Amino acid sequence: MSELEKAARDAVEAADNTRQVEMIAAVLAAQQLANQQQPPAPAPPPARKPIGPYVAAGIGGAVALSFLAMAAALLAVAVAVGAVCATVCLLVLRGMWADFQKGK
Repeated sequence: MSELEKAARDAVEAADNTRQVEMIAAVLAAQQLANQQQPPAPAPPPARKPIGPYVAAGIGGAVALSFLAMAAALLAVAVAVGAVCATVCLLVLRGMWADFQKGK
């Protein structure tokens, strides 16, 4: 193999390598161009939760608490009335028992 044939083969190989490098460079340039043209997607707005159910729950809780407080107050009054009635009843029965014992 002569020097001339070897040089010709190297030249053909270099030309092939040059075409490959040019194609790679073109692909990379196209990718960079495509990336530059696509704007980033905007961030989605934060989800807003409705406030109405929370307000309704707060008002309902306040009303329920008011009714429970009134029920507790009525229960306390009923217990006090019952205690007074029981005391009066016991005092009357004690007086009747004393009168009954004297009359014997």
